[in-house]
Amino acid sequence: MFDRLTAILIAGLMALPAFAQPIVKESAFWAAEVSKGQMDPAPLRVPVDPLYVDLEAKGRAFGVQGGTLRTMVTRSKDIRQMVVYGYARLVGYDHEYALKPDILREVDIVDGRIFTLHLRPGHRWSDGAPFTSSDFEYWWKHVAQNSELSPNGPPEVMRSGDDVATMIFPDPYTVVVEFPRANPAFLQMLAGASPPFIYRPAHYLKQFHVAFNTAEAMQEMIDSKRVRGWAPLHNKLDNMSRFDNHELPTLQPWMPASVSGTSRQLFVRNPYFHRVDTQGTQLPYIDVVEMNIVGSGLVAAKSNAGESDLQARGLDFRDVSILKKGEADGAPYRTYLWANGAASQIAIYPNLNFADPVWRKIMRDVRFRRALSMGIDRRMINRALYFGLGTEGGMTALSTSPFFNGNNLERWATYDPEIANMMLDEMGLTERDDSGVRLLPDGRPMEFVIETAGERQEVENALAIITDTWRDLGIKLIMRPLDRDILRNRVFSGVTMASVWFGWDNGIPQAYTPPAYLAPTDQVFLSWPKWGQFYQTRGAAGEPIDIEAAEILMDLNEAWSMATDDAERAKIWREMLEIHSEQQFAIGILSEAPQPVVVSDRLRNVPEFGKWAWDPGAHFGIHRIDEFFFEDQELAQVRK
Repeated sequence: MFDRLTAILIAGLMALPAFAQPIVKESAFWAAEVSKGQMDPAPLRVPVDPLYVDLEAKGRAFGVQGGTLRTMVTRSKDIRQMVVYGYARLVGYDHEYALKPDILREVDIVDGRIFTLHLRPGHRWSDGAPFTSSDFEYWWKHVAQNSELSPNGPPEVMRSGDDVATMIFPDPYTVVVEFPRANPAFLQMLAGASPPFIYRPAHYLKQFHVAFNTAEAMQEMIDSKRVRGWAPLHNKLDNMSRFDNHELPTLQPWMPASVSGTSRQLFVRNPYFHRVDTQGTQLPYIDVVEMNIVGSGLVAAKSNAGESDLQARGLDFRDVSILKKGEADGAPYRTYLWANGAASQIAIYPNLNFADPVWRKIMRDVRFRRALSMGIDRRMINRALYFGLGTEGGMTALSTSPFFNGNNLERWATYDPEIANMMLDEMGLTERDDSGVRLLPDGRPMEFVIETAGERQEVENALAIITDTWRDLGIKLIMRPLDRDILRNRVFSGVTMASVWFGWDNGIPQAYTPPAYLAPTDQVFLSWPKWGQFYQTRGAAGEPIDIEAAEILMDLNEAWSMATDDAERAKIWREMLEIHSEQQFAIGILSEAPQPVVVSDRLRNVPEFGKWAWDPGAHFGIHRIDEFFFEDQELAQVRK
């Protein structure tokens, strides 16, 4: 018996184009290789049944191939954003957040637990090798179930509770994933911004796997790459999400063409990409993406100078004025203001797993977290940093979600230092030093250290305002900027007292959205890294949960995975959101401030009113960056 969610998924995933298939046109970018016989012509490079995209039906213009799109990131590791932006997934969300087949031709679902994945015959990796069920088989048998490559066993995507799915391969173009019970989160996970890739280019990776090589050959490669064994070697070269190995074949619209370690990274069109517009032009329209790595403080200035054709990452709301001024002064771009999908622009995460036992006990007292929240003047921050355009309140579902509740937004989020001081007094924190700073039970001054990634000026400005208002509570805020990777590692190891980051990536959950990120299932929720580690490693690392409210969240998350209809899932979502509002595990400050997006005057098909969201959404991914094109390329084509 299917529930409504399963019915919706099947309806979307079974949809096929109802028009005559056009002949796929040759790409000028690869024409020389085709003429030399080094590459098959375009009609032979796409699957037998490619994914046809009707731009006209989507309200977009048909484009032509060509051009180089410039964009910027602030760290060398962020070249992995190309996998996010390209957003080629087995199944993916459309702009209305409905799941549709993408890399897959279709999906059959039985009882919400058996998923038959149908591949596109003739689909090939970026190096021309066939993409078949053998690539899923290699991942399942030789990666996911290999104790050296996957010491914790198969990943979460292949689990339903404590049960592990099975995967079989009836023929080259069919993969069957069967769970012991319904798993409503499976397809959503596959459609994620950073998805669990349940397939690998077997023809490439087998050369680095001990099961397919002699010991002598493996040792030679291990020595050559200067790693400690065959598993580190395989892991080093097998990372589908990082794009740091230009030899690793991909299914994304662009493939890396530069070696790692340089400040200018180039990505060229994948000659075997599976999407084609209904006029026969293979996507992506743009030939080359040039991703420059610059200092975080330079993104706005370089965008203002016209050095980026598409830019949102590295830009904050505070940059809007300079960007708009540049636009008015004749700079060759337009500045769009997209809706922001994060649950909070800025959120403070007290680390409940902090190694200091005195501070840990204090932060685990809900009165302390509530007092911190009520000691924040959100209206002042909103007016000073966002011209009053943000939504003030704690971290919860955004107003566009069906689970939005004004009470959750406002609970413990009204600036009231008098009540906040009363709660701290009730905790017994009544002693103060000569400067008015409260004293901890062991006599130390209450110096609350918040570590930041040091990448967003608006965060530091907000913390500066909070420093003043918390002083009235007898709490001395100390801000410590760090490198992002160092910050995360410190949080994960329990040596960071508190940190600041965005709120939940998905601020617009629906009934079908897995609520795992509201429960201690992952170390990346910075308030409970050790609990997340314990869950992720099935007890091999981290610490077991020892707070009742967090245990209830875990039980509700499990209940959601067992639920059989939308009404039950929605009820669970509302309960979990209310628990977060009451407990203030993370202290949200404000949300829904617009995200500036700089778009070249030459670039077309970029929505003026888009949504900037990590997951679901993959930032530019859900807006299908492969459909963007340069207008001057179109004019040049017409003149020919």
